[in-house]
Amino acid sequence: MTTILTPPTHTPARPVRAGRRGLTRARRRSLLGALYAAPTAAMVGAFFVVPLLLVVWMSLHKWPLLAPATYNAPDNYTNISENQLIGSAIAFTLKYTLVMTVLLFGLAFGLALLVQRRRTGVGFFRTAFFLPMAVGFASASLLFLGLLSDEIGPVNEVLRTLGLVDGYVSWTSGSSTTALSSAVLLVLWRFAGFNMLILLTGLQAIPLEIYEAARIDGASRWQIFRRVTLPLMRPTIALVLTLMTTGSLLAFDQFWILTRGGPDNSTTSLVMVIYREAFIRLDLGSAAAISVALLAVLVVVNIIQLGVLRRRSS
Repeated sequence: MTTILTPPTHTPARPVRAGRRGLTRARRRSLLGALYAAPTAAMVGAFFVVPLLLVVWMSLHKWPLLAPATYNAPDNYTNISENQLIGSAIAFTLKYTLVMTVLLFGLAFGLALLVQRRRTGVGFFRTAFFLPMAVGFASASLLFLGLLSDEIGPVNEVLRTLGLVDGYVSWTSGSSTTALSSAVLLVLWRFAGFNMLILLTGLQAIPLEIYEAARIDGASRWQIFRRVTLPLMRPTIALVLTLMTTGSLLAFDQFWILTRGGPDNSTTSLVMVIYREAFIRLDLGSAAAISVALLAVLVVVNIIQLGVLRRRSS
């Protein structure tokens, strides 16, 4: 018997076609993803990139709003130090940022720990703590302005009835301490619930098995909080602290509505200086230069803040 060996047949065309089909599918997915992202990219470009480039261009020109712009770089930047309000505004903004970040983070973290576990009525408290965020910031500022008014506000009347104050206290314009305290109280009331919700999300993302293992090992509550909760919460804490720092450095509404920067410009923030340069002195170039400088400071602060927290986390 003779055995005839037939060579195996190869079909090299199929893998090539399959590869081409996979490449075509990948291109279609990339194109589809680009189409989905296009509206967002257009919005970011129209409402962030273009205005940012316009502000940078304005900062290089002398533009008195009602007259043609003339190139004067870098005069707008060198003249920042000559602004009489800049020094006091920087000192006040840094002081407010430090006070506000510490108090707001402590309150928000405490509320998050308070409503972390599911129990009777915890849903009500979560909603109650978050509810002030439904009020617009300008509306909330006007609400506090009415409540703290030394003429029509009920706060003075209640405190006087309880014997805590003598007569009527001007909370928003009497002194720099009371004016700052009024703004701090407003921000705590409105933003504590929002930051609580972010921190609560981070707390609930920690697996319960880690807590159970720590308890089995004999760890106390403070040790669990320090060695388990805080390390695992660092990404969330970094986000919250970045939001708090940025919001405090850009504070405007609460001081413009409550105190108007007084008394004696003691509560004038950097953004209020920008507003005055642009819409009171009508010098858009100077306002744009201060804005660009403030943006650069914010970028540096956020990079350092996130870098330190991520390094500690790793």
